[in-house]
Amino acid sequence: MMKQLLQLDPARYERHPIHRGERDWAETNCYVDIWIELLHAWGCEPIAALPFTFGIDFEGDQWTFFKFPHGDLFDLYRLDVQELAIWRPLATHVEEQVELGRPVLVELDSFYLPDTAGTAYQIAHVKSTVAIVEIDTAAQHLGYFHGQGYYRLNGADFVNVLRVNDRNPALLPPYVEIVKRRREAPPRGADLVAVSLSILRRQLERLPDENPFEKFKARFQTDLTWLVNESLEAFHSYSFATLRQFGACFEQSATYLRWLRERTDRPLDRAITAFAELSSGAKTMQFHLARMIARKKSLELAPLDQMAVKWATGMNELKAIYA
Repeated sequence: MMKQLLQLDPARYERHPIHRGERDWAETNCYVDIWIELLHAWGCEPIAALPFTFGIDFEGDQWTFFKFPHGDLFDLYRLDVQELAIWRPLATHVEEQVELGRPVLVELDSFYLPDTAGTAYQIAHVKSTVAIVEIDTAAQHLGYFHGQGYYRLNGADFVNVLRVNDRNPALLPPYVEIVKRRREAPPRGADLVAVSLSILRRQLERLPDENPFEKFKARFQTDLTWLVNESLEAFHSYSFATLRQFGACFEQSATYLRWLRERTDRPLDRAITAFAELSSGAKTMQFHLARMIARKKSLELAPLDQMAVKWATGMNELKAIYA
Protein backbone atom coordinates (compact mmCIF):
# COMPACT_ATOMS: atom_id res chain seq x y z
CA MET A 1 0.00 0.00 0.00
CA MET A 2 1.24 3.48 -0.91
CA LYS A 3 2.43 5.66 1.98
CA GLN A 4 2.45 9.30 0.86
CA LEU A 5 2.64 12.55 2.81
CA LEU A 6 2.72 14.92 -0.18
CA GLN A 7 0.82 14.37 -3.42
CA LEU A 8 3.33 15.49 -6.01
CA ASP A 9 3.85 14.74 -9.69
CA PRO A 10 7.48 15.00 -10.84
CA ALA A 11 6.35 16.13 -14.29
CA ARG A 12 4.28 19.00 -12.87
CA TYR A 13 6.29 19.87 -9.78
CA GLU A 14 7.25 23.57 -9.69
CA ARG A 15 10.64 24.11 -8.11
CA HIS A 16 11.49 26.92 -5.75
CA PRO A 17 12.86 30.01 -7.59
CA ILE A 18 16.32 29.23 -6.19
CA HIS A 19 16.33 26.22 -8.50
CA ARG A 20 14.89 28.07 -11.47
CA GLY A 21 16.34 30.71 -13.77
CA GLU A 22 19.90 31.86 -14.25
CA ARG A 23 22.27 31.36 -11.33
CA ASP A 24 26.00 30.86 -10.92
CA TRP A 25 25.42 27.50 -9.23
CA ALA A 26 22.40 25.45 -10.28
CA GLU A 27 22.81 23.32 -7.16
CA THR A 28 24.31 24.00 -3.73
CA ASN A 29 24.88 20.72 -1.90
CA CYS A 30 22.59 17.73 -1.50
CA TYR A 31 21.43 18.56 2.04
CA VAL A 32 20.64 22.22 1.40
CA ASP A 33 18.91 21.52 -1.92
CA ILE A 34 16.47 18.96 -0.52
CA TRP A 35 15.56 21.28 2.35
CA ILE A 36 14.89 24.13 -0.08
CA GLU A 37 12.42 21.99 -2.01
CA LEU A 38 10.88 20.26 1.01
CA LEU A 39 10.17 23.60 2.72
CA HIS A 40 8.84 24.98 -0.55
CA ALA A 41 6.50 21.99 -1.01
CA TRP A 42 5.20 22.55 2.52
CA GLY A 43 4.38 26.18 1.70
CA CYS A 44 7.29 27.66 3.66
CA GLU A 45 9.86 30.18 2.44
CA PRO A 46 13.33 28.56 2.69
CA ILE A 47 15.14 31.83 1.98
CA ALA A 48 14.26 33.03 5.49
CA ALA A 49 16.54 30.29 6.86
CA LEU A 50 19.66 31.24 4.90
CA PRO A 51 21.53 33.39 7.49
CA PHE A 52 23.64 30.35 8.34
CA THR A 53 25.46 30.80 5.02
CA PHE A 54 27.42 33.76 6.39
CA GLY A 55 29.28 31.66 8.95
CA ILE A 56 31.23 29.29 6.72
CA ASP A 57 35.00 29.09 7.09
CA PHE A 58 37.99 27.48 5.42
CA GLU A 59 38.53 24.29 7.41
CA GLY A 60 42.14 23.50 6.44
CA ASP A 61 41.58 21.20 3.47
CA GLN A 62 38.07 22.27 2.48
CA TRP A 63 35.39 24.89 3.06
CA THR A 64 32.56 24.29 5.52
CA PHE A 65 29.93 21.90 4.18
CA PHE A 66 27.10 24.31 4.90
CA LYS A 67 23.77 22.97 6.19
CA PHE A 68 20.52 24.32 7.61
CA PRO A 69 20.92 24.26 11.43
CA HIS A 70 18.17 22.23 13.05
CA GLY A 71 17.52 24.94 15.64
CA ASP A 72 16.86 27.50 12.92
CA LEU A 73 14.40 25.13 11.22
CA PHE A 74 12.47 24.83 14.47
CA ASP A 75 12.44 28.58 15.19
CA LEU A 76 11.29 29.48 11.67
CA TYR A 77 9.03 26.60 10.69
CA ARG A 78 8.34 24.58 13.87
CA LEU A 79 10.12 21.56 12.39
CA ASP A 80 11.76 19.09 14.74
CA VAL A 81 14.59 17.11 13.10
CA GLN A 82 15.76 13.94 14.83
CA GLU A 83 18.19 11.16 13.96
CA LEU A 84 16.58 7.76 13.29
CA ALA A 85 18.27 4.62 14.54
CA ILE A 86 18.25 1.90 11.89
CA TRP A 87 17.66 -1.48 13.55
CA ARG A 88 15.27 -2.98 10.99
CA PRO A 89 15.37 -3.03 7.18
CA LEU A 90 15.65 0.56 5.94
CA ALA A 91 12.51 0.30 3.78
CA THR A 92 10.49 -0.76 6.85
CA HIS A 93 11.61 2.30 8.80
CA VAL A 94 10.92 4.63 5.86
CA GLU A 95 7.46 3.19 5.32
CA GLU A 96 6.46 3.64 8.96
CA GLN A 97 7.83 7.17 9.29
CA VAL A 98 6.23 8.39 6.05
CA GLU A 99 2.91 6.93 7.22
CA LEU A 100 3.34 9.01 10.40
CA GLY A 101 3.67 12.10 8.20
CA ARG A 102 7.43 12.49 8.53
CA PRO A 103 9.82 12.97 5.62
CA VAL A 104 12.84 10.69 5.87
CA LEU A 105 16.21 12.25 5.04
CA VAL A 106 18.63 9.48 4.16
CA GLU A 107 22.04 9.11 2.56
CA LEU A 108 21.71 6.93 -0.56
CA ASP A 109 23.95 5.80 -3.40
CA SER A 110 23.44 7.95 -6.49
CA PHE A 111 24.37 4.93 -8.62
CA TYR A 112 20.72 3.91 -8.18
CA LEU A 113 19.09 7.37 -8.38
CA PRO A 114 17.74 7.88 -11.94
CA ASP A 115 17.63 11.66 -11.58
CA THR A 116 21.43 11.69 -11.65
CA ALA A 117 21.53 10.19 -15.15
CA GLY A 118 24.60 11.39 -17.02
CA THR A 119 26.62 12.09 -13.87
CA ALA A 120 26.33 9.23 -11.36
CA TYR A 121 23.38 6.94 -12.22
CA GLN A 122 24.79 3.55 -13.25
CA ILE A 123 28.19 5.29 -13.57
CA ALA A 124 29.63 6.07 -10.11
CA HIS A 125 28.90 5.28 -6.48
CA VAL A 126 28.37 8.69 -4.89
CA LYS A 127 26.76 9.33 -1.51
CA SER A 128 23.92 11.84 -1.60
CA THR A 129 21.06 12.81 0.72
CA VAL A 130 17.43 12.60 -0.41
CA ALA A 131 14.14 13.37 1.35
CA ILE A 132 11.65 10.52 0.94
CA VAL A 133 7.96 11.45 1.13
CA GLU A 134 6.37 8.59 -0.82
CA ILE A 135 6.90 4.82 -0.63
CA ASP A 136 5.19 1.59 -1.66
CA THR A 137 7.37 -1.34 -0.66
CA ALA A 138 5.21 -4.00 -2.27
CA ALA A 139 5.22 -2.12 -5.59
CA GLN A 140 8.92 -1.19 -5.18
CA HIS A 141 8.19 2.50 -5.60
CA LEU A 142 9.83 5.59 -4.07
CA GLY A 143 9.13 9.34 -4.32
CA TYR A 144 11.84 11.71 -3.12
CA PHE A 145 13.33 15.20 -3.22
CA HIS A 146 16.87 15.37 -4.52
CA GLY A 147 18.96 18.13 -6.05
CA GLN A 148 16.73 20.65 -7.76
CA GLY A 149 13.43 18.78 -7.79
CA TYR A 150 11.12 15.89 -7.02
CA TYR A 151 11.56 12.43 -8.52
CA ARG A 152 10.41 8.81 -8.44
CA LEU A 153 12.15 5.47 -8.91
CA ASN A 154 10.93 1.89 -9.16
CA GLY A 155 11.87 -1.75 -9.46
CA ALA A 156 15.53 -2.71 -9.34
CA ASP A 157 16.57 0.82 -8.37
CA PHE A 158 14.26 0.60 -5.34
CA VAL A 159 15.68 -2.78 -4.32
CA ASN A 160 19.27 -1.63 -4.68
CA VAL A 161 19.10 1.90 -3.28
CA LEU A 162 17.36 0.71 -0.09
CA ARG A 163 19.43 -2.52 0.09
CA VAL A 164 16.26 -4.59 0.28
CA ASN A 165 17.99 -7.93 -0.32
CA ASP A 166 21.37 -7.07 1.18
CA ARG A 167 22.02 -8.58 4.59
CA ASN A 168 25.80 -8.10 4.63
CA PRO A 169 26.69 -7.03 8.21
CA ALA A 170 29.81 -5.30 6.90
CA LEU A 171 27.62 -2.67 5.22
CA LEU A 172 26.78 -0.16 7.90
CA PRO A 173 23.35 1.52 7.81
CA PRO A 174 23.18 5.04 6.39
CA TYR A 175 22.69 8.19 8.42
CA VAL A 176 18.95 8.91 8.59
CA GLU A 177 16.88 11.82 9.94
CA ILE A 178 13.14 12.32 10.29
CA VAL A 179 11.26 15.63 10.25
CA LYS A 180 8.32 16.17 12.61
CA ARG A 181 5.97 19.13 12.17
CA ARG A 182 4.78 20.66 15.44
CA ARG A 183 1.14 21.66 15.83
CA GLU A 184 2.00 25.26 16.64
CA ALA A 185 1.69 27.48 13.56
CA PRO A 186 5.06 28.82 12.37
CA PRO A 187 5.66 32.58 12.09
CA ARG A 188 4.48 34.24 8.88
CA GLY A 189 4.90 37.62 7.22
CA ALA A 190 6.55 40.24 9.42
CA ASP A 191 6.95 37.71 12.23
CA LEU A 192 8.94 35.41 9.94
CA VAL A 193 11.23 38.29 8.99
CA ALA A 194 11.73 39.18 12.66
CA VAL A 195 12.73 35.61 13.55
CA SER A 196 15.03 35.46 10.52
CA LEU A 197 16.72 38.69 11.59
CA SER A 198 17.30 37.33 15.09
CA ILE A 199 18.99 34.30 13.52
CA LEU A 200 21.09 36.60 11.33
CA ARG A 201 22.26 38.59 14.35
CA ARG A 202 23.15 35.36 16.14
CA GLN A 203 25.07 34.18 13.09
CA LEU A 204 27.04 37.41 12.87
CA GLU A 205 28.36 36.66 16.36
CA ARG A 206 29.81 33.39 15.05
CA LEU A 207 31.79 34.62 12.07
CA PRO A 208 35.32 33.22 11.58
CA ASP A 209 38.00 34.88 13.67
CA GLU A 210 40.19 35.32 10.58
CA ASN A 211 39.38 36.18 7.00
CA PRO A 212 38.89 32.69 5.50
CA PHE A 213 40.11 33.74 2.06
CA GLU A 214 43.53 34.62 3.43
CA LYS A 215 43.82 31.09 4.85
CA PHE A 216 42.48 29.56 1.68
CA LYS A 217 44.93 31.40 -0.55
CA ALA A 218 47.90 30.02 1.37
CA ARG A 219 46.60 26.45 1.17
CA PHE A 220 45.43 26.81 -2.43
CA GLN A 221 48.87 27.96 -3.53
CA THR A 222 50.37 24.83 -1.96
CA ASP A 223 47.71 22.54 -3.43
CA LEU A 224 48.38 23.78 -6.95
CA THR A 225 51.82 22.19 -6.91
CA TRP A 226 50.28 18.70 -6.95
CA LEU A 227 46.89 19.49 -8.45
CA VAL A 228 48.44 20.63 -11.75
CA ASN A 229 49.53 17.04 -12.40
CA GLU A 230 46.25 15.41 -11.40
CA SER A 231 43.31 14.27 -13.53
CA LEU A 232 40.09 16.17 -14.17
CA GLU A 233 38.42 13.73 -11.79
CA ALA A 234 40.68 14.99 -9.00
CA PHE A 235 39.86 18.55 -10.06
CA HIS A 236 36.13 17.89 -9.67
CA SER A 237 36.58 16.47 -6.18
CA TYR A 238 38.86 19.32 -5.13
CA SER A 239 36.61 21.99 -6.62
CA PHE A 240 33.51 20.56 -4.94
CA ALA A 241 35.16 20.82 -1.54
CA THR A 242 36.56 24.31 -2.11
CA LEU A 243 35.52 26.66 -4.92
CA ARG A 244 32.06 25.29 -5.49
CA GLN A 245 31.41 25.03 -1.77
CA PHE A 246 32.01 28.68 -0.90
CA GLY A 247 30.72 29.93 -4.27
CA ALA A 248 27.34 28.22 -3.93
CA CYS A 249 27.12 29.22 -0.29
CA PHE A 250 27.74 32.93 -0.84
CA GLU A 251 25.31 32.97 -3.75
CA GLN A 252 22.68 31.92 -1.20
CA SER A 253 23.92 34.72 1.07
CA ALA A 254 23.21 37.24 -1.70
CA THR A 255 19.81 35.63 -2.30
CA TYR A 256 18.95 36.04 1.37
CA LEU A 257 19.99 39.69 1.46
CA ARG A 258 17.87 40.48 -1.62
CA TRP A 259 14.90 38.86 0.13
CA LEU A 260 15.64 40.91 3.23
CA ARG A 261 16.02 44.14 1.26
CA GLU A 262 12.50 43.68 -0.12
CA ARG A 263 11.10 43.41 3.40
CA THR A 264 13.10 46.02 5.31
CA ASP A 265 14.41 49.53 4.75
CA ARG A 266 18.07 48.73 5.40
CA PRO A 267 20.79 49.66 2.83
CA LEU A 268 22.04 46.22 1.78
CA ASP A 269 23.22 46.88 -1.78
CA ARG A 270 26.97 46.88 -1.00
CA ALA A 271 26.75 43.63 0.94
CA ILE A 272 24.63 42.02 -1.78
CA THR A 273 27.19 42.99 -4.41
CA ALA A 274 30.07 41.68 -2.32
CA PHE A 275 28.57 38.23 -1.79
CA ALA A 276 27.29 37.97 -5.36
CA GLU A 277 30.80 38.73 -6.62
CA LEU A 278 32.24 36.04 -4.34
CA SER A 279 29.90 33.58 -6.03
CA SER A 280 30.71 34.64 -9.58
CA GLY A 281 34.42 34.87 -8.75
CA ALA A 282 34.42 31.27 -7.53
CA LYS A 283 32.74 30.20 -10.76
CA THR A 284 35.37 31.98 -12.85
CA MET A 285 38.24 30.56 -10.81
CA GLN A 286 36.80 27.05 -11.15
CA PHE A 287 36.92 27.47 -14.93
CA HIS A 288 40.51 28.72 -14.82
CA LEU A 289 41.54 25.88 -12.51
CA ALA A 290 40.12 23.28 -14.91
CA ARG A 291 41.97 24.93 -17.78
CA MET A 292 45.18 24.98 -15.77
CA ILE A 293 44.97 21.23 -15.18
CA ALA A 294 44.07 20.50 -18.80
CA ARG A 295 46.89 22.65 -20.21
CA LYS A 296 49.40 22.28 -17.35
CA LYS A 297 49.74 26.04 -16.96
CA SER A 298 49.99 28.41 -14.01
CA LEU A 299 47.05 30.05 -12.28
CA GLU A 300 46.77 33.70 -11.21
CA LEU A 301 45.99 33.97 -7.47
CA ALA A 302 45.24 37.71 -7.32
CA PRO A 303 41.45 37.05 -7.49
CA LEU A 304 41.68 35.44 -4.04
CA ASP A 305 43.04 38.70 -2.63
CA GLN A 306 40.06 40.47 -4.15
CA MET A 307 37.73 37.87 -2.62
CA ALA A 308 39.25 38.50 0.79
CA VAL A 309 38.40 42.20 0.40
CA LYS A 310 34.85 41.42 -0.74
CA TRP A 311 34.30 39.06 2.19
CA ALA A 312 35.47 41.72 4.65
CA THR A 313 33.35 44.38 2.95
CA GLY A 314 30.20 42.28 3.05
CA MET A 315 30.64 41.19 6.65
CA ASN A 316 31.52 44.68 7.88
CA GLU A 317 28.42 46.08 6.16
CA LEU A 318 26.21 43.50 7.87
CA LYS A 319 27.80 43.98 11.28
CA ALA A 320 27.40 47.75 10.98
CA ILE A 321 23.69 47.32 10.31
CA TYR A 322 22.70 44.35 12.46
CA ALA A 323 25.36 43.57 15.08
